[in-house]
Amino acid sequence: MNSTFLYGANVNANGIRQHYLRYGGTEGVRAGRPAVILIPGITSPAVTWGFVGETLGRQFDTYVLDVRGRGLSEASSTLDYSLDAQAADVIALAEVLGLEHYALVGHSMGARIAIRAARSAPKGLTRTVLVDPPVSGPGRRAYPAKLPWYVDSIRLALKGIDADGMRTFCPTWTEEQLRLRAQWLHTCDERGMLTSFEGFHTDDIHADLPLVRVPSLLITAARGDVVLGEDVQEMQTLCPRLLHTRVPDAGHMIPWDNEAGFYEAFGDFLGAKLV
Repeated sequence: MNSTFLYGANVNANGIRQHYLRYGGTEGVRAGRPAVILIPGITSPAVTWGFVGETLGRQFDTYVLDVRGRGLSEASSTLDYSLDAQAADVIALAEVLGLEHYALVGHSMGARIAIRAARSAPKGLTRTVLVDPPVSGPGRRAYPAKLPWYVDSIRLALKGIDADGMRTFCPTWTEEQLRLRAQWLHTCDERGMLTSFEGFHTDDIHADLPLVRVPSLLITAARGDVVLGEDVQEMQTLCPRLLHTRVPDAGHMIPWDNEAGFYEAFGDFLGAKLV
């Protein structure tokens, strides 16, 4: 099947350089479907979600974002890495790109960014898809992943690590997935990661959920321990328009474990089926 990848580009939005990869383009625009901005997780540069961008690009004009401090987007020792800044980045990106109608699809940290962005009801936002967002926060149970897992792998990547070395951290991943992570993980700023990880426990996304007015879909992992059944019930109580589906045979990195099931979970929520 022909690739839907178009190009990578940088724009200045929200006062920083933001890098994205674009997939699809004309097909989704011609069909009148909203564009899709895909927001990856805490240590996932845009390129590591390229395979998902390829599929989304078959139906939608798709932009896979390098969140600030990751990949080729701006990073520095003084940059604001807060959730508020990340959410403002996404809104500003959509404005600079001239997207009249768009949906946010966020995974893990990216889902929390999507929630915080949707809270302000930005012009043009039509839907959100929240993929296994950490439900940690003030007074809540901790995010199950441990901080050393991130710190140790980033520091090894900075020195240079191959797929075999990365397998220690991601033992179920394919050789191709491991190579890509080993190649790009060094672009994840440790300070940015630490700020986001701390934010998992200090930012209250549950307070944001009642303010999310657009239709939203929660996709969770059947094998995961990030979002439990009682978490889903609470989130749907806070956000009555929130639909939910679980992906079987998948942990937190859902499309890495069950790619077909991940696409099926969308159904036609975005306006067209992915499979």
